[in-house]
Amino acid sequence: MVKFGSPHIPSLRNHLMTLYSQWRQFGYAQKLVEEVSTQSSITYSKLLSECIASKSVTSGMVVHAHMIKFGSSQNPSLKNYLITLYSKSRQFGYARKLAEESSEPDLVSWSALISGYAQNGLGEEALLAFSEMCMFGVKCNEFTFSSVLKACSIRKDLNLGKSVHGMTIVTGFESDVFVKNTLVVMYARCGQFGDSRRLFGSIIELNVVSWNALLSCYVQSDLGIEALYLFREMVESGIRPNEFSLSIILNACAGLQDGNHGRTVHAHLLKLGYNLDLYSANALIDMYSKAGDIEDAVAGFREITHPDIISWNAIIAGCVLHECHDWALALFGEMKRSGTCPNMFTLSSALKACAAIGFKDLGGQLHSSLIKTDIDSDSFVVAGLVDMYSKCEMMDDARRAYDLMVKKELVACNALISGYSQCGEDLEAVCTFAEMCKEDVVYNQTTLSAVLKSVASIQALDLCRQIHTLSIKSGLHSDFYVINSLLDAYGKCNHIDEASKIFEERTCEDMVAYTSMITAYSQDGGGEEALKLYLRMQDADIKPDSFVCSSLLNACANLSAYEQGKQLHVHALKFGFMSDIFASNSLVNMYAKCGSIEDANCIFSEIPQRGTVSWSAMIGGLAQHGHGKEALQLFSQMLEEGVDPNQITLVSVLCACNHAGLVNEGKQYFEKMEEMFGFKPMQEHYACMIDLLGRAGKLNEAMELVNSMPFEADGSVWGALLGAARIHKNVELGQQAAEMLLAIEPEKSGTHVLLANIYASAGMWENVAKVRKLMKDGKVKKEPGMSWIEVKDKVYTFIVGDRSHYRSAEIYAKLDELCALLSKAGYSPIIEIDLHNVNQSEKEQLLFHHSEKLAVVFGLIATPPGSPIRVKKNLRVCVDCHTFFKFLCKIVSREIIIRDINRFHHFKDGSCSCGDYW
Repeated sequence: MVKFGSPHIPSLRNHLMTLYSQWRQFGYAQKLVEEVSTQSSITYSKLLSECIASKSVTSGMVVHAHMIKFGSSQNPSLKNYLITLYSKSRQFGYARKLAEESSEPDLVSWSALISGYAQNGLGEEALLAFSEMCMFGVKCNEFTFSSVLKACSIRKDLNLGKSVHGMTIVTGFESDVFVKNTLVVMYARCGQFGDSRRLFGSIIELNVVSWNALLSCYVQSDLGIEALYLFREMVESGIRPNEFSLSIILNACAGLQDGNHGRTVHAHLLKLGYNLDLYSANALIDMYSKAGDIEDAVAGFREITHPDIISWNAIIAGCVLHECHDWALALFGEMKRSGTCPNMFTLSSALKACAAIGFKDLGGQLHSSLIKTDIDSDSFVVAGLVDMYSKCEMMDDARRAYDLMVKKELVACNALISGYSQCGEDLEAVCTFAEMCKEDVVYNQTTLSAVLKSVASIQALDLCRQIHTLSIKSGLHSDFYVINSLLDAYGKCNHIDEASKIFEERTCEDMVAYTSMITAYSQDGGGEEALKLYLRMQDADIKPDSFVCSSLLNACANLSAYEQGKQLHVHALKFGFMSDIFASNSLVNMYAKCGSIEDANCIFSEIPQRGTVSWSAMIGGLAQHGHGKEALQLFSQMLEEGVDPNQITLVSVLCACNHAGLVNEGKQYFEKMEEMFGFKPMQEHYACMIDLLGRAGKLNEAMELVNSMPFEADGSVWGALLGAARIHKNVELGQQAAEMLLAIEPEKSGTHVLLANIYASAGMWENVAKVRKLMKDGKVKKEPGMSWIEVKDKVYTFIVGDRSHYRSAEIYAKLDELCALLSKAGYSPIIEIDLHNVNQSEKEQLLFHHSEKLAVVFGLIATPPGSPIRVKKNLRVCVDCHTFFKFLCKIVSREIIIRDINRFHHFKDGSCSCGDYW
């Protein structure tokens, strides 16, 4: 420039000065300024204009310094340039000082200051400056009013906005298009859309800027549908939208997830030639991503020649939103290779993708990148790290990331609690929630739902009540998710009354609440209530899902409600649940427990991909029905098909050996369990094996096995020994087993009853009396025998000597008739098992009135001839009833199926499926 004689061209000189200032070469910059210091203020104004345009505050300060040196700093015109420069560069201290130093307040100076505040989002400071300006008596112009109204919009100060509106009317500036546009925006931002539309309609010559202003307000206020109507009105009025208009409407479509309208706007972009505009292209990517058209979003992204950070963030976040996590991470790698540096939003999306697909290693690498870029302390990013580590089940790393937060954020707390809950670390989840409350971090419905899941898992009723109280205090108790979490927690804590109360008080009908309540009833033994609730669910026109179906089938299984179970089977077919493995397994279990092992086998054979649970359910069903050899054959088939058994499967296998008296086979599986299947026997396996040995009369072997156990024997083990002692009338073993059981489970009456039976069978009536006295003194009540039978979709309950049934007279008359027939056939009551201190005839009468006999007789008179009779009993069927039904089934030519606490008894043609081994 010097060589070719151009160093004095003002614009070139200013560019040089800016360059030197940015490079901190202030000596050169100062020299250039000094060369023009003797020139007129016009040169200074040109230099300051260049600084304002480039926002080069450093160069401007150099100019300002030399203006002071050469006495030009008091020039009002130049001072206004300086105020504008400092305001736009956020150097408000200098700007205010210059404005306040003016001997006479100047409109341009104050307007520049107010405009600077407003443009930088400092609404309160702008309004304070406006107030000072008015105190100095400076009158406003259209530019001042516009800046002040913008500040009112930022602050959403409707009252001051109305006052300023009044001032524009008085001063005649309301008709100015620029002022009217800002008034339209101010009223809209303050939520007064009616006033905003009226003002908008009064603009004589509406232009695209006016329309854009109102459109933007609607979209920012989440009134997307109204914005679409307004856009249509704009186009129909003949106003051609610009790229900013179309981008605003694309944002509206994105918010509404409306891909159809979004495509229409895309067509406008192509038609008007704006498709290459980067701002519009980014809006398109965002719209298609949020509308679920991820392929179109990627296609739009590929058309951008030079995508910026916003483009990359939009497409990666869109892929994560729609669970295209592999795609998101591939794009993230492509972004890094392109040289675009990811920011915290990019890294946050990448962390979510890693969390979703369990990419632990890549997640760790991203964490390292965050540390290197010094944004790992950002709360938004830390929350992403906690979430990623939690979902990758790396809870120690999640905790370390969480502990690094100076101020705990809600999102991170929720991620950590949810992580602990999902990983089964329920106590940690509860403790983290307690810490969160101590640190006054405000919780939300997500927090309570997550911690209630852990409370449900550990069945902590007191904690459940405390969190319920907190939900009421915080006003979250009526939240959809909290209600359902409370229902689940109270249900799993076996506090059905409170769960039922919450269920009845809820204000909206939804499937999840019904599912939680039906499951709670089913698990708590309230099968009838669960089925009644299902009828209410149908009346509410709520379609069930496979989980509800499974819970209801389990309820039918527990009730032995065969007919209702068959109806649910029809529903499962109707709603397409047969392909669901959980529903299919529940059907197998239901039919098996309702006494129809044939139906169970049919369902089992139709399951396309049978897992461990499917095989275990069928093996267990065969075992309960006394088909021990068939159960073992099925187990062999399971192993041949490469399905690994679990510990429950082996319990079913040992039960099959037990019910069928297959001692050698049981020993083989028990002794080789760890060698063949990789797990050591648990209490349940020992109990099955001890019961098997005891029933077979191998009492010494059974006792040796008890003594060799690697842990203390529980009630199931001593119960098995007590049962064996009763069968083989071994008083000494019975006493030992009973003593241990009474120490472990003193409240259970079954131990006393079995011991008394052992004494009675040995003729030790004094000892029987002692046991009865012990029960009376300890206030131990014998559990009453109860039986259930289903007739025409209704379950009827009977207890011993029950006369509450509406057909009692018929039942007892039929029973007397049958007893006469049975006596002729050779049946005589086995009164030795009755421990009541009464005469023989009374004992016989008590035996005749056992609950299962009453239920079976009711079945004979209430069901069609020839149909099977299915009864469930809560206790072990007694010897007398077992003998009674063997005779009865032959006389009436009916199959009688009794499900007692241990197994199924199929009485047919004068014999029982158990072979009298139970």
